[in-house]
Amino acid sequence: MKRFRRHGQESQRDRLKQELFAFNKTVEHGFPHQPSALGYSPSLKLLAIGTRSGAIKLYGSPGVEFMGLHDENAAVTQVHFMPHQVELVTLLDDNSLHMWTLRGHNGLSELLEIGLMPPFSFLLLSVPPPSVTRVTAVLAHSSGELLLLGTEGGHVFVVEVPGFRELEERNISLDQVSSSIPDDYIGRRNLEHVEALQENPVDPDQVIIGYGRGLMVIWDLEKKLQLESVCWTEDGKYILSSHSDGSYCRWMVGGQDMNEEEKSDIPYGHFPYDVIHRGGMPRASYGDRHCITVIHGKTHVALDFTSRIIDFFVIRDGPQQEHCFNPSALVVLVEEELVVIDLQTEGWPIIQTPYLVPLHSSAITCSHHVSTIPLKLWERILAAGKHQNAHYSKKPWPITGGQNLAPDPPQRDLLLTGHEDGTVRFWDASGVCLYPMYKLSTAGVFHTDADPNDNMNQGTEGEWPPFRKVGCFDPYSDDPRLGIQKIHLCKYSGYLTVAGTAGQILMLELNDEAAEQTVEAKVVDLLQGQEGFRWKGHTQLDIQEDPVMFPAGFQPFAVVQCQPPAVVTALTLHSEWKLIAFGTSHGFGLYDYQQKNSVLIKCTLNPSDQLAMEGPLSRVKSIKKSLRQSFRRIRRSRVSLRKQHVNTATKLQEANARLEAELAEMELAPVQRKIEARSSDDSFTGLVRTLYFADTFLSDSSHNTPSLWAGTNGGCVFAYMLRLPSVEHRADEPVTAQLSKEIQLMHRAPVVGIVVLDGHGAPLPEPLEVAHDLARAPDMQGSHHLLVVSEEQFKVFTLPKVSAKMKLKLTAVDGSRVRRVGMAWFGSSRTEDYGESGLLVLTNQGDVHVVSLPHVKMQVQYPCIRREDVSGIASCVFTKHGQGFYLISPSEFERFSLSTRCVVEPRCLVEAPLHSGCSNQHQSQPDGASSTHRYINLEVSLFSSCWCLLNTKVCCRDFNADPVEGIINIRWTSH
Repeated sequence: MKRFRRHGQESQRDRLKQELFAFNKTVEHGFPHQPSALGYSPSLKLLAIGTRSGAIKLYGSPGVEFMGLHDENAAVTQVHFMPHQVELVTLLDDNSLHMWTLRGHNGLSELLEIGLMPPFSFLLLSVPPPSVTRVTAVLAHSSGELLLLGTEGGHVFVVEVPGFRELEERNISLDQVSSSIPDDYIGRRNLEHVEALQENPVDPDQVIIGYGRGLMVIWDLEKKLQLESVCWTEDGKYILSSHSDGSYCRWMVGGQDMNEEEKSDIPYGHFPYDVIHRGGMPRASYGDRHCITVIHGKTHVALDFTSRIIDFFVIRDGPQQEHCFNPSALVVLVEEELVVIDLQTEGWPIIQTPYLVPLHSSAITCSHHVSTIPLKLWERILAAGKHQNAHYSKKPWPITGGQNLAPDPPQRDLLLTGHEDGTVRFWDASGVCLYPMYKLSTAGVFHTDADPNDNMNQGTEGEWPPFRKVGCFDPYSDDPRLGIQKIHLCKYSGYLTVAGTAGQILMLELNDEAAEQTVEAKVVDLLQGQEGFRWKGHTQLDIQEDPVMFPAGFQPFAVVQCQPPAVVTALTLHSEWKLIAFGTSHGFGLYDYQQKNSVLIKCTLNPSDQLAMEGPLSRVKSIKKSLRQSFRRIRRSRVSLRKQHVNTATKLQEANARLEAELAEMELAPVQRKIEARSSDDSFTGLVRTLYFADTFLSDSSHNTPSLWAGTNGGCVFAYMLRLPSVEHRADEPVTAQLSKEIQLMHRAPVVGIVVLDGHGAPLPEPLEVAHDLARAPDMQGSHHLLVVSEEQFKVFTLPKVSAKMKLKLTAVDGSRVRRVGMAWFGSSRTEDYGESGLLVLTNQGDVHVVSLPHVKMQVQYPCIRREDVSGIASCVFTKHGQGFYLISPSEFERFSLSTRCVVEPRCLVEAPLHSGCSNQHQSQPDGASSTHRYINLEVSLFSSCWCLLNTKVCCRDFNADPVEGIINIRWTSH
């Protein structure tokens, strides 16, 4: 059939598309992958994290987020805020320096790069060769105009910002420093690299330079000379130094030519200790620990973190004009999470983070999004989560920089993530922050290898060192069979069903009180007694026979166990009918959770498919079979090509003649490629990909009936007509299912989605949605249509005859295959009164499409995910309002939107802080993290005579016994 252009209609539709569809990547949720640097601005109250991929992320109060990306593919090694300004400097591992600013635009702030000092620029500095100009320490001077750059060769360069102009007359060369050092010291060793740079908190002209060999130099920037001592004056000013032997020292001066070590301490005694980058605790027992020690008076705690410590800083209370601050919170960045410790509450509890939560505390295995949660259910979930968070500090989040100007979310949205350890986590996905609400654990229903008395959070009484486990990152699963594979939540009834790796399906109900109960189990044999099959995979999980005490929240009341215990590949719930449907690689079943009986069991296993009996952990043997099948397809395609070449010349001339005659008046269809039909012998043809409940017309066009639809990997669609008893007899009479239709797609492409459209061409509403007056009742007068989405095309059938009406090809046009589909509503950005339903599609090329309904026409197409990112494509989940989430790393979700109306993105403002220019009132806490850079693995911060923080990943030895200990870090006290 010819398709003619209608320019007026096309232009009107194009304008409407612009009002409905727009693609934007809006925000990244979760914890940055592979963090490498930490910075903090006390004046802006902003936190900065740099990553190995070159990203720089800023966080303030919840909702205040900024992200920048360096053009260079290099790791960020240091981040430093310019004091009392909205600028920051980043150092990359390629030795380049970058200047960033938060610039206002249309009432909002943007993170922009405004300066660059590339690596080759250091060749222009005054000291060759370039190997000695690698920057090892950075100090952002309190004037806001200077950077001091300590180098590997021991020199300190002074650079003016933002232009990165070197001030050669102010540089501190190694010769200048060496001239005032005793000859016997210089003769024994080189000073090595600059390890630390710190500014005097009360005199900005004086800077401490700490060298790798243990020497500390106090340098006067104005007088250009070294003072004679390593401490200040007789009036009680101190210097605090920490050393690579595990000791820390506080220094006091009694005269300009005399220095005195007032205090030296090695907290964990004289034992053989691991090297600094690998442990820091006694090698024999604690070499794998990652610790920070906090000492307050007689209280001494070794905080034991879940992964390697990147950096940390301390937030202090008190006005900026005072020099004696009280430590308020300890912020620690480790490789897999951010931990904030409340230092003002007894017991030093953890402050719950409103963002940067480690989504991957156990590996994410699946996701499920639910839009527009009713307020009552929302409050009940929050209440259940509040009981779980009783151990957190009541103190508010201490990082409060910036203003969140984003409007309040128009609705309450939930994102549920299933995890490898058998937990389901509920996240508030309504706004910019992905906030944790509640955690459900399914492990208590089963017998596992975990020890219920194993509590690693608290150390044993009298244990030394006094360890205390902190952090929630725990990637190790007690039993991989617990992994959650599918989730379905009914937001109206509060019923939840989850399915796992070992064929287990749990039915749960929300309960506001803790309850002790026994969970009933129903075993379902999906093989239906077929002979010749032997399951080679993992065994099923054993149910707890005794009553189990379940806390408030979602509590299981029924378990269905599939046999063989294969991974559950499809799951759906109809809470109005009290039914759940589930599928595996062997078949599918229907379960009545009100009567706790099986309604239907259907085996879809192909007799030739032995691979489906091996399970996910024993598929090595399938490689040879897959290779054989691939070669067979190649041979078949070659044979078909040879047949097509016969008489091609004559046929080509005839086709060209017809084509030329029609070109002037006809719009050409896209070039289509031939698609080979898949063999029924292909592996996993019986795997169930999708399940769908619908109240539609199956037997005739005048009587609608409940139905269950199932689509398989072999391109087969089954339709079952369900008979439900009346409400009065629902608890007594059984539900029955009868096979009504069976469709086999021509090319046997896997079926990834099934949707029934009502008489108006709209998708049928969700269960109970109409009963709660939240959706229009479906049109049951006009004829219904069935939309079957396979990997290769979209095909519409009429109901009840199931005759093909129209189709849209995908693979034949561009070679891509459908991986994810979802229904969404797109509202117009111009008027509140207009909107359309559309089908969201993600392909194996990483492109997202919107297909119109009911005419299945392609509307828009956008590149979204890299096609090489197989994990990201597999993790994608769509929302009902045109948004989506996918994993860009094991710990981060990327959020995107295809809708012009529904966009969730940061909208925030950061203003430059007010700062008094009084010369005698210098900053008490320099902007930046406590430690100078990520190579520093020991830090001591002294805030008063009774507070000490110590990163204990060090090598402990006697400081006075051997003069080769290197300086790890130095700090002025707040005096």
